[in-house]
Amino acid sequence: MAIPHGSNETSYLLPPNKEDWEGQGIPDFVYGQKDLMQEGIQWPRNVPSFLNTLPLSRFDTVLCSAWRQRMELGLFRYCLGELQTQTLPGTVGFVAQLNVERGVQRRPPQNIRSVRQPFDPEQFNFNKIRPGEVLFRLHREPGLPDVLQQEEILVLINVSPLEWGHVLLVPEPARGLPQRLLPGALRAGLEAVLLSSHPGFRIGFNSLGGLASVNHLHLHGYYLAHRLPVEGAPSEPLDPGGHLYLLQAVPAPGFLFYTSGPGPDLEALISRVCLATNYLTDHEIAHNLFVTRGAPPGKTSPSSALTGIRVILWARKSSFGIKESEAFNVALCELAGHLPVKTSQDFSSLTEAAALALIQDCLLPHDQAEEVRAALVALVAQEEQ
Repeated sequence: MAIPHGSNETSYLLPPNKEDWEGQGIPDFVYGQKDLMQEGIQWPRNVPSFLNTLPLSRFDTVLCSAWRQRMELGLFRYCLGELQTQTLPGTVGFVAQLNVERGVQRRPPQNIRSVRQPFDPEQFNFNKIRPGEVLFRLHREPGLPDVLQQEEILVLINVSPLEWGHVLLVPEPARGLPQRLLPGALRAGLEAVLLSSHPGFRIGFNSLGGLASVNHLHLHGYYLAHRLPVEGAPSEPLDPGGHLYLLQAVPAPGFLFYTSGPGPDLEALISRVCLATNYLTDHEIAHNLFVTRGAPPGKTSPSSALTGIRVILWARKSSFGIKESEAFNVALCELAGHLPVKTSQDFSSLTEAAALALIQDCLLPHDQAEEVRAALVALVAQEEQ
């Protein structure tokens, strides 16, 4: 991705002397309704050449400039170059990327034993990071409609990046919130997607047991210059009000929520999604969530226009720890069709059938999946009354 070197957003960059980093304070990225882009963000026919000349939003410019500087300063566990990428032959459209360094260098996951595990201040958490890892604080202008309270959302680098611009959105880190999705965190993720003019900026959430490696509330955000299957996959309605859908023809069936943009519709979506994730957490069911620009629900196709925001939620088997022997670990991006592969051998030999087998092995048994589906439909119907 082309990032302007002459950005005037210098307040988001660290001072030259390391000793001055802590005293600099955290800059605010202030945004308003006019910065939330609902329309006109589409994939071009010629993706690579387009992305080299992509007109970035103010949010993209600030994030990418600050992120690139931290990479140049050596604040990451490894230097992320251009990743070898391939679309696996087949009907799904898996995007596989070779990321050996992440498989080797990433921080070992914490000892997680429950989807509802409390926050432990003695374990690693985002109050223990180096000052230079914080890029900025997301700050909504006063007067944005439909929201009563402003929450502090810090945007940090992910020191073991999946892809370019990989960041973490951490709500009010000093509160020590466990990894359980809350409305303010989800709102920040949705608005981050709307702040970006890049069609491939995505947000995601892994629950405990869904391969979250740190039990401190956070969302992931990153750029991927490729379409993913979930953007335009067809879906069928699960409730008469048209608020909950079952996503079809993707690596794994998931629950689809959709909004055309900011306003009451977005707030209602946040409420419905958090009802669903609360149910899953309370019932010790691990889950992953993925936010992307996408087509409206219904009979769509992979090339459908990106007219709104899709939120996809997958309930899955709990998985505690990393399975080092597998080609990839199944979490938010893998369920969406993006496969970061750990070794050159697996990258060269991976097939669609093998990828599907790994993913489907993580899904709930049929009877439990049907039980969850019925429960979420009932929750959505109850909220509409």
